[in-house]
Parts: sequence; C-alpha cells; structure tokens
Amino acid sequence: MTAEAIDAGPRDGATGNGHLAPDLASARAEERAPLRIALLTYKGNPFCGGQGVYVRHLSRELARLGHHVEVIGSQPYPVLDEGVPLTELPSLDLYRQPDPFRTPKRDEYRDWIDALEVATMWTGGFPEPLTFSLRARRHLAARRGDFDVVHDNQTLGYGLLGDLGAPLVTTIHHPITVDRQLELDAAADWKRRASVRRWYAFTRMQKRVARRLPSVLTVSGSSKDEIVEHLGVRQDRVRVVHIGADTDLWSPDPAVPEVPGRIVTTSSADVPLKGLVHLVEALAKLRTENADAHLVVVGRRAEDGPVAQAIERYGLDGAVRFVKGVTDAELVDLYRGAKVACVPSLYEGFSLPAAEAMATGTPLVATTGGAIPEVAGPDGETCLAVPPGDAGALAAALGRLLGDEGLRTRLGAAGRARVLDRFTWARAAQGTAELYREAIAARGATARGARR
Repeated sequence: MTAEAIDAGPRDGATGNGHLAPDLASARAEERAPLRIALLTYKGNPFCGGQGVYVRHLSRELARLGHHVEVIGSQPYPVLDEGVPLTELPSLDLYRQPDPFRTPKRDEYRDWIDALEVATMWTGGFPEPLTFSLRARRHLAARRGDFDVVHDNQTLGYGLLGDLGAPLVTTIHHPITVDRQLELDAAADWKRRASVRRWYAFTRMQKRVARRLPSVLTVSGSSKDEIVEHLGVRQDRVRVVHIGADTDLWSPDPAVPEVPGRIVTTSSADVPLKGLVHLVEALAKLRTENADAHLVVVGRRAEDGPVAQAIERYGLDGAVRFVKGVTDAELVDLYRGAKVACVPSLYEGFSLPAAEAMATGTPLVATTGGAIPEVAGPDGETCLAVPPGDAGALAAALGRLLGDEGLRTRLGAAGRARVLDRFTWARAAQGTAELYREAIAARGATARGARR
C-alpha cells in the first residue's frame, strides 16, 4: 500500500483505541513521505520519439503527487513543466543540427568520457547510452544522499550498475533489438547491414545491463514479453505501468473545423519501424478514389530515402506535408482538425500517438504491430485495425472512415472513453511511485539482512 493509495479509516495493525502500533505507525509515516527522485534521460527531445514526452509528463504528475523530482539529462534537453528542475549533464552533442557527426574542436574535450564518445562515433557506433551512464554515475556519486530513488529512462549503460547511493528503477519502453532487426530487414545491401550492426552495437551492452537490473518498469504487456524474450530479464523483475495522454491538453474541441480528406500521423520519416512508407503507398491508392485525401506528417522530412522516393514515385508532393517544431496547442489542433488519425507502425512498445489521437476524439486507423492493439483496442469498437506493412489494408480502412461520418463519430467517442479509463499520466505516476516504494523497501530489507 502506498501513500498514493491509502484510504482513510481503521487499518490492520491498529491498537484498540484506533491508533497504529508504534512500528507500523513509523512505517506508514515513511510511506506517506514525499520521495526525492532522480529521473535520468540520455535524450529528451519532446518532438521526436517518446522518451522526451515520457520524462516531461511523468515528472509533472509525480510532482503533483507531492514528490520532489529532478530530471538529469543530456542533449537534446527535455522540455519540463514548471516546478520540475532540470540538471544538465552535457555530452559533446555530436548529432546536433545542422552539423551531425561533427568532430569537436580540441578545446571541447573535457575528459576521457568525451574521448570515448568521439571514438565510438568515428567507428560508426552510437555512444550516448554508455557515455551518459558514466557521467550520470559520476554525478550521482558526488550527490550521495540527495535522492531516495534513481529512475533511469532506458539508458541501460554500464555506468548504472553497482551502488548509485539509492535503489535503481529502470524503464525499458521496448527492447531496441527490435529496432535493430527491422532496420537490418530493410537494409538494401551488405554495406548497409554492416553499418546498422555497428550503429546498434550498444544493444549488446543494454542486454548485459538489463539482466542485472533488480527492478524494471515497462509500458505494455507486449513490451514485457519482449524484454523477457529478447533481453533475458527475469519475468518477476518486470512490472507493467501503462503510460498515456495528457487528457486535459489532448481533448475534443468542436470549434476546430475539420479539414476534408485530412489524415494525420506522427512519424520519423525514414525509420522502418514507423511504417510511414506504407502509409504513403496507401495514400496513393486512396487518392485514386478520393482526390481530397491528403496527409499531414508531424515529423522531419527526409530529403532522400524510401519515404521521399515513394512520394516522388506516386506524384504525392502536393498531398503530403511535413510539420515540425509546432507548439503543443498547434499539434493538438492538427489532430482535432483531421478526419482520421493513423498509426502505421510495424511495431510499437506502447504508441503515445495512438493514445493522444484517441484522446482528442479523432477516429483512429492503426496497425496491430507490437503493443498497439493494447492501446487502440478492438477493431471496429475503438479503432480500425489492420496488419502492419499492408498498404492495401491501410488504404481500405482510411477510405472506409473518410466515407462514413457515423463510424467516425462512434469510434472517436469510444476511443476517448478508452483513454480516459486506462491511459492517463496521473495513473502512470501513481503506479510508478508504487514501484519506487517497493524498490526502496527491497533495498532496506537487503541492508537489514546483511547486518544480521
């Protein structure tokens, strides 16, 4: 039982006059005490990928529960809400725009970790999980006693093994080995496959670290199964705490006019995992019968690659628009103004875009990749579901929704109700805080056993 779940009234362990016995009273008082939380994130971009979104909303809701949350992060730094401090733990930011894969100047090097970061990049690897974990370990060692719990957001670096001065809870959204395999499957030749293997070399480290973690949190039952299978983590060490949408922000607004034929999606343009190329192919099929159909992609437009080539091949340059750097309010209005939202991913560990689209009351077409059905719900009840990678099925489902106002209204209302019932950040924070307290209690029990 946690402070977040304690109800008023008599409880087991009360004395005859209704007061708790001294030992139990002390334990209950400790449960009610606010926690001091260090939330680590090696990247926190709130506009690309789910990790920055996770850190922002979870930290805000934990603070609303009365806990003291400090986010410790590297570039791109997360955007946080008022009342949540950010401690910057800068890397060399080797992948920044407009000069990614840059070589730093001599006076930028500060220590051996910086040299390791550059050397790993030079050999085609991705250094940030390892180098951030080493910097975080050094930072936490200098602040021993400042935190009750350390929460790592999928860094899974060697630096986080051993004693950090507080129990460690780690979120694994999904095993990155899944991304690696999908990129290998999509690779055009042996040179590309070799490049993918070098880039994802850090996944070997993440496997080794994950197996030694005492407490793993993940965001879906599908991800839990894959963490056990792909990373070899013991099943009893993995707990599911669903994440969700900010349902105050992501909400219906009848004042926002719907744009005829508009389909909206959030996607990294050329990451095979996201399936955007299949949605572009579906749009080409759809426009043979519905000339109004067009696509708004929240994400960066790649100048070359499979998506750009598909847009050119099908003559869709005027029917596909990419937007990035929009405000929260502008992003929500994009979804409110769409006739249909789409999640075309081949795989997702949860799918925040699905939950957020549903929260606005916008009807959803989604694939059945990974955990998406866990979020989007049953086909025909809260969404239209299609197999991943099937452009024809996507086109058929999108066309069906665009042509049926009654179905759009029914699915939109049912989708929002599902999110309100199951997938909110307040519920995620409550479940996460419960896991923190379990980790703290387990560490205390281990320490007491060692003293005997």
